[in-house]
Amino acid sequence: MIDILNTSALAAPATLTLAQDSGQANRSLLDYIAQGGPIGMIIILISFVAIGMISAQLFRIRRERLAPPDLMDDLRVLLAEGDINASMKRCEDEESASYLSRVVGTGLVRASRSAFGMLELRSSVDEIEQLEVDRLYRLTDGIGLIASVAPMLGLLGTVVGMVGAFDTITLSDGPARPDALAGSISQALITTVLGLIVAIPSTAMYTFLRNRIDHLTTEINEEIDEIIAPLEAAQGSPTAINKPVPTSPQGPPQGPARA
Repeated sequence: MIDILNTSALAAPATLTLAQDSGQANRSLLDYIAQGGPIGMIIILISFVAIGMISAQLFRIRRERLAPPDLMDDLRVLLAEGDINASMKRCEDEESASYLSRVVGTGLVRASRSAFGMLELRSSVDEIEQLEVDRLYRLTDGIGLIASVAPMLGLLGTVVGMVGAFDTITLSDGPARPDALAGSISQALITTVLGLIVAIPSTAMYTFLRNRIDHLTTEINEEIDEIIAPLEAAQGSPTAINKPVPTSPQGPPQGPARA
């Protein structure tokens, strides 16, 4: 009988340990996220913002969006015919608003107002292309910001968790119990993991989108150079500038003196 009691007493801690291990194994992902505390929740929130921004830019930074094929074909025909007014109206169409329409449309407007005519088109287009590329880059800046902020928030959560762990040790009577330290240490580690989980794909997508912008705009710029070439070729020399005749300091010439 004594042996049976001893065996039961030894088996009890093992059963308790197995139950605790089973409880740990049954914890869901939300349980781990909840251990990250407020900082962990903030990281999760900005992860959804990152997903939304990445999805929006993947949809926006596409060849069909930057340079609609029908617009490119229409401009190629109109500019080959030298129909500048029709080309500008085509670019002003709201349904065709795109990188291509802004570059070509604004370039034609500036060149038509210049004294040098279409000879000014190339420099105007180059300038607008750079401005539009910079605008596309700025659309991805939010993703880069999240990629930088997320690991810093994770580090902040780590520091807060470790401070909580040391506070527990300080306030405890005698050696601190492991289960009393577990909450703070879990927060310290989980926030770091969450920050890296958000930062790593955000950094990768930020780099991917920037490279995609470079690749697509380079291709489109080469096609723009091709479609505006006929206008430059047709403009043989700068448009003559009619300068006003300077007025003599002595005033207008006098008529012949009367006798």
